Amino acid sequence: MQRYWNLLTLFWSTSIAAELEYRTNFLVAAFTSLGGLAGSLFGLFLFYRTGYTFAGWRWEEALIVVGVFTLLEGFSATFLAPNLNRIVRHVQTGTLDFVLLKPISSQFWLSTHTLSPWGLPDLMFGLIVVIYAGSRLGVALQGYLLSLIPLTFGLAILYSLWFMLGATSIWFVKIYNVTEVLRGLLEAGRFPMAAYPATYRFFFTFVVPVAFLTTVPSEAMLGRTNVGWTIAAAFLAIALLFASRFFWRFALRFYTSASS
Repeated sequence: MQRYWNLLTLFWSTSIAAELEYRTNFLVAAFTSLGGLAGSLFGLFLFYRTGYTFAGWRWEEALIVVGVFTLLEGFSATFLAPNLNRIVRHVQTGTLDFVLLKPISSQFWLSTHTLSPWGLPDLMFGLIVVIYAGSRLGVALQGYLLSLIPLTFGLAILYSLWFMLGATSIWFVKIYNVTEVLRGLLEAGRFPMAAYPATYRFFFTFVVPVAFLTTVPSEAMLGRTNVGWTIAAAFLAIALLFASRFFWRFALRFYTSASS
């Protein structure tokens, strides 16, 4: 474990040093993040401006969902996209060979090798929105801490789905658009699941588990989550993590080096 932690520190310190050579990109990322957040807030405002509310969700409560969604976007931009989107390139160019030859888990290397600071604005803005809405609602510290449990499960779910989609590049080399489809589906997490008709709620809960990414953590923060949903999120996260590991090993059986 210490060995992997040392590697993680080396990976991330090197990545940050390389990325900070282009510091102007941080300002661009900040403005982009701010524009995305403004779009989310404007979309939510269009629903609430006439006095309409999602069933059981006040304006400030819906704001928490937007904040959690923005945090999720920041996590994806910081940790997932810089690493998992490159799996396709490794397969195309044959550099996956060198990853497989390293004396560490190839899944660990592919999942953690790069860290991008350009997702930090989303993390910062999302946290500001969550704290602002929580303060308006009187959310106690305990509520914030409780929400971290389902939020962690949600991040594990998102990682597992993204990694397995990346792993399919071993069969279908050009799958850049597949991860974009996943990100497009995750856009539904901008709003509480109560905003959607019953059919869509079923789809975004049991087919593409968007509800576990934003709505369930938000409900936990508000102190009204069902314990059953948190347990379901835990089982789903653990199952998908194991599935991603199994699927990667299965996919490698079909990998043919592109460099030889």
